[in-house]
Amino acid sequence: MLATVLVGTAGVSPLDVVRVAREGARVEISAEATASMDRARALVDQAGSNPDPVYGVSTGFGLLATTRIDPDRRSDLQHALIRSHAAGMGDPVEVEVVRAMMLLRARTLCMGFSGSRPAVAVGLVDLLNAGITPIVPEHGSLGASGDLAPLAHMSLVLLGEGRARVPDGRVVDGALALKEGGLKPLRLEVKDGLSLINGTDGMLGMLVLALADLGVLLPTADIAAALSTEGLLGTDRPFAADLHTIRPHPGQIQSAGNLRLLLRGSGVLASHRNSPHLVQDPYSIRCAPQVVGAARDTTEFARQIAGRELRSAVDNPVVLPDGRLESTGNFHGEPLAFACDFLAIAAAEVASIAERRVDRILDPARSAGLPPFLAPEAGVNSGLMIAQYTAAAIVAENRRLANPASVDSIPTSGMQEDHVSMGWGAARKLRQVVTNLSRVLAVELLAASRALELRAPLESSPANAAVAELVRHLGGGVGPDRFLSPELEAVAAAVRSGEILRRAEAVVGELR
Repeated sequence: MLATVLVGTAGVSPLDVVRVAREGARVEISAEATASMDRARALVDQAGSNPDPVYGVSTGFGLLATTRIDPDRRSDLQHALIRSHAAGMGDPVEVEVVRAMMLLRARTLCMGFSGSRPAVAVGLVDLLNAGITPIVPEHGSLGASGDLAPLAHMSLVLLGEGRARVPDGRVVDGALALKEGGLKPLRLEVKDGLSLINGTDGMLGMLVLALADLGVLLPTADIAAALSTEGLLGTDRPFAADLHTIRPHPGQIQSAGNLRLLLRGSGVLASHRNSPHLVQDPYSIRCAPQVVGAARDTTEFARQIAGRELRSAVDNPVVLPDGRLESTGNFHGEPLAFACDFLAIAAAEVASIAERRVDRILDPARSAGLPPFLAPEAGVNSGLMIAQYTAAAIVAENRRLANPASVDSIPTSGMQEDHVSMGWGAARKLRQVVTNLSRVLAVELLAASRALELRAPLESSPANAAVAELVRHLGGGVGPDRFLSPELEAVAAAVRSGEILRRAEAVVGELR
């Protein structure tokens, strides 16, 4: 049974997010967090009786912030806010993203700076534990003033409205989802609705999940490069440790270290170590540590941003311990938008260099003796020709997706919100780039494993041999043309699940 994730006043860890979003771990709120929310709530109640206007407590929202709301309409205001802001469109975002949003929004509320009632955070946790996932359309957030529309769609279900996916996969209306889960609709009071939607939780959740995926994909990219190095009769000499300490980028040093481990004991490399057939390997082989290493360093930067955000109280206005309710700009998603854009660029480049190795393996003019497209009876058979087309098409898509979203701001709310981050869009395209990277790596692993099969009787390194055996089990070996797409998808699934990485690590130990 999965350990319960406890949400307190200090936030949650990236691992907590992954466990709740993907593995269905249960969530509990700590007594400390409940007490902190109670203290902040008392200050909000006090401010609500003050004649001075307090944004979102006794006033409207956005450009309507100067409109004072009578006390007997303030609960209605919170409900109207959720309903009006649930204006998203498009396909539903993934269940894991919505679950991450719910956990992260509860996390901010539990920190005690929002002033919402504890019942609101409890409501989100109850949805998570009941396996009820609100339907959240893909389009609607500009990444400033929070992920407004996505969080509003999430919040509708707390009210018994909107739509939700229940544990058996059906999509039902919010009222039925609550009933089947043994839950009751929540009545929002002052500040409750505003605190539900004024956060960066969607983009943060997507960033955290992408970082978890890249933690698997980047060492897998080293594995694919190691197989290609052998398949192309390359050399491991450029991966020597002293060559990388003179340019001490941490990620580069880690990647080169992985390649040395993976290629240790290679009979393929030993067979031509003193051969003059190649003075220098092409960049796609020789510079693999520099490219994947730079992506590692970019990932570390993004991880730092996500870590800070996971410890942050993101709301507006916030309730400070001295009793002040202050407007902030902490809902602006620019830090996350930059991180997502940068990470998409890095992941796109890792896919790009992998595709170049695929092309080289399949080209008889540059593959050091391999048959065209690794096909028996080339001409009758096309081998992996079109698999490289697929990889190239994916790389081209990644280049489009790597264009930064964060430089594109469209003013909204009557020019009150005149600069936005587009962080939600940056996070959405990052997810696609990461998925695309797994597919390109699958193409390279399939091509490289077949190249090594054709290099027999030369023996691969123990690590590469173990990986190539798995890939050929999943995707088949050299032979007459057959339906190729299922083989590619099977290898891609093994890439994403970490099965490829685990197979290599079973031989050489943990890859960094």
